[in-house]
Amino acid sequence: MFNLLSTFAATENGGPSIHITPSELFTVGGISISNSMLYGVISSLVIIIILSAIARRMTIRPKRGVIQLTEIGTEFIISTIENAMGSRKKAVRYAPFFATAFFFVLLTNWFGLLPGVGDAITLGETIVLRPFTADLNGTLAASTVMIFMVQYFSIKEGGFKKHIRHYFAGSLKNPLTYLLGIFEIFTEFTRVFSLALRLFLNIVIGKTIIAIFTYLGGFAAPITALPFIILELFVGALQAYIFAMLCIMYLAAAIKHDHEADEIYEYEMKKLETKHA
Repeated sequence: MFNLLSTFAATENGGPSIHITPSELFTVGGISISNSMLYGVISSLVIIIILSAIARRMTIRPKRGVIQLTEIGTEFIISTIENAMGSRKKAVRYAPFFATAFFFVLLTNWFGLLPGVGDAITLGETIVLRPFTADLNGTLAASTVMIFMVQYFSIKEGGFKKHIRHYFAGSLKNPLTYLLGIFEIFTEFTRVFSLALRLFLNIVIGKTIIAIFTYLGGFAAPITALPFIILELFVGALQAYIFAMLCIMYLAAAIKHDHEADEIYEYEMKKLETKHA
């Protein structure tokens, strides 16, 4: 452990090693594969194996250990969705999607703290394994998928026309409605960057702090870095919760606005029918 921590923190000039950008390891069909992409694939496969094994061992009678923690996490996500949407049926319907996102971000964050991830294993001067969520490209990809699915579910709930209409709430005769609608659509794009940057910065800052205190600790590096590793475990869990919760809130707000837009549309149609009657 000491050798891994020392390798993680030391550089040729004696200072802590801090890497913000990923490095290319090899190319496949002209596509560059970075160290964070490689570790992201490895983490995804491990997560699939772990969660699949846990799912097969689940029974009606509660079990202790990792299985119970997974059940608690899943029920927590279901309750969060139910509170946001006001429907247990919808919560159960969307739980697999948001629970998968939650556990993926959670375990990916934690896997980034394992010994051997970082400067401990190199290929020449290139780091082999880099945490997926410590790469802005990785968090952008994850947030893009989530926002895309939120839009898809929203359209599936109310239809494409109602979904577009909720961006332009109010009378279509009012020019301000179109201005606010364009602003609302622009906001959807900013959510991608907001989710990505929040997750990326928290993970990178945590890794940087660990690297600094590992370097400052010298021979006592495992002791000086341990409190921050424990703190980063908590931060990783918190960021996974925030990531999933925000996406749930986005979907709940979109569905609610779809219903409100439908009511506004029906009200305007009734007014129009009354006027021409």
